[in-house]
Amino acid sequence: MHAFRKARETDLIDIIRLLADDDIGQGREVVANPVDGRYQTAFAAIEADKNQLLAVAVDQKHHVVGCLQLSFIPGLSRTGMWRGQIESVRIAKEARSSGLGTEFIEWAVETCRARGCKLVQLTSDKSRADSIRFYEKLGFTASHEGLKRSL
Repeated sequence: MHAFRKARETDLIDIIRLLADDDIGQGREVVANPVDGRYQTAFAAIEADKNQLLAVAVDQKHHVVGCLQLSFIPGLSRTGMWRGQIESVRIAKEARSSGLGTEFIEWAVETCRARGCKLVQLTSDKSRADSIRFYEKLGFTASHEGLKRSL
């Protein structure tokens, strides 16, 4: 059984390891102890924003085995509808195929619903075919084309 909770600053090293634990993440994350100050700055900004939630999944021994970030986004379209954005979903290799990912995403969806969101959205890198199939099994549809521009 797993528990889901708001991340603590002491979880940062474990979260960063999860973010770096694939081909894409290895090239863009900095795993170091002590934690790179840019992560601490970002964590503080997330903590200060009531519309952000960095969450972790912990196992029975209280080890961090998953992470994700929720953003609660107000909007004018659809009569002022709020939407939830799920980002940076990672599950530790040893916990994959255990049902944890499904449980964590459903927890995130329910958290968005509880905050008044009427839609939940996420993006996944096109090279993550397994992840995309996973999200589709959970009812997410590729209804829009996502575009990004690095700055």
